Amino acid sequence: MPFQIVRNDITKMRVDAIVNTANPLPLYGDGIDTAVYEAAGVEKLLSERKKIGVIGRGRSVITKGFDLPAKYIIHTVGTRWCGGDEGEEEIIRSCYGSVFRVAVENGIESLAIPLLASGSYGFPKGIALRIALSEIEAFLKDNDMEIYLVVFDEKSFALSTELYGDIDEYINDNYVEEKTDLEYGGGRPREKRRNLLRRSAKNRASFGALEEEYFTSESCMLMSDSSMDLSPMTGAVPKMDAAPVTGAAPMMSAAPMAKKSLEDVVKNLDKTFMELVFSFADERGFTDLEVQKRANLNRKAFSKLKCGTTKNPSKSTALAFAVALKLNLDETKDLLSRAGFALSPCSRQDLIVQYFIEKEAYDIYEINVALFEHGEQTLGEVLV
Repeated sequence: MPFQIVRNDITKMRVDAIVNTANPLPLYGDGIDTAVYEAAGVEKLLSERKKIGVIGRGRSVITKGFDLPAKYIIHTVGTRWCGGDEGEEEIIRSCYGSVFRVAVENGIESLAIPLLASGSYGFPKGIALRIALSEIEAFLKDNDMEIYLVVFDEKSFALSTELYGDIDEYINDNYVEEKTDLEYGGGRPREKRRNLLRRSAKNRASFGALEEEYFTSESCMLMSDSSMDLSPMTGAVPKMDAAPVTGAAPMMSAAPMAKKSLEDVVKNLDKTFMELVFSFADERGFTDLEVQKRANLNRKAFSKLKCGTTKNPSKSTALAFAVALKLNLDETKDLLSRAGFALSPCSRQDLIVQYFIEKEAYDIYEINVALFEHGEQTLGEVLV
């Protein structure tokens, strides 16, 4: 799959290259940097790192992986969060851009990257995640590479309330209540049971709430700091025209979507799953490549489905196509039925995808973050 979120120790990833959040000087510091040096072999990696010298902020260099499972290490240098008004976001976006350039130049086909700047650099997790998703998505629109966003602990992605507002309440209202009705029947009066379940969900959410990390101005190392412009290789960090990142996902109007007409139903009656996919794509003006990218599928898996080598997809892939094609709920149900699936009120994966469809929010990367955070299989993960 082109993009996947995994919970793992990045030093154990078996990929062509991992990304290290590096010290600008030929030394190693706290966090991932120390873990990478120890796993690769401190003396060997430090010796090669000294040959490179100082790395400018927002820039990246590549070294061998030495004792790591990965062949290479791409070292990138970020900056501390100082409130958001000192060009911090531009520097982190520049980090992602330079990492991808170095990876392409060195023929990297699989890359594991941490959530840059979210640890000791103190970026609010929501902002760090928004930057990562937008930069990865922009890169993958024009490039083929397996990219793994690696998180180490559960707190790194306890973001559903911060990023998606009422998603937990939506799941609670539509999943817990329906599953209780299905398994246990009447029991408590419906409204009383709903209030108890909501209170339980809110207690769970508050228990895992994130605390944003802040740094004092004295500890901030900014792009204007002359001590950080010493790299003989780079000079000043270039400015990048980047869209402002916000801490909350833009929520679209939840106005009811148009129902399908009888003519639409009859017209599509005899179409197979992939025939219906291409019919929807033609209606919306999407090319095959756009559908493949928007569904987070690699070329091989998409080609197998297109050519009929694989008759029907997994449910996760079927849902990925529904998101890629920007289908409404009726259209999604119709498409799923062609592969023998249906949306279930007892499936949290289904309800999370349904939540985004009802919001008309079709960014598959953001949907996958919500699925990952809730412990559900992400879309496009099972390709065939």
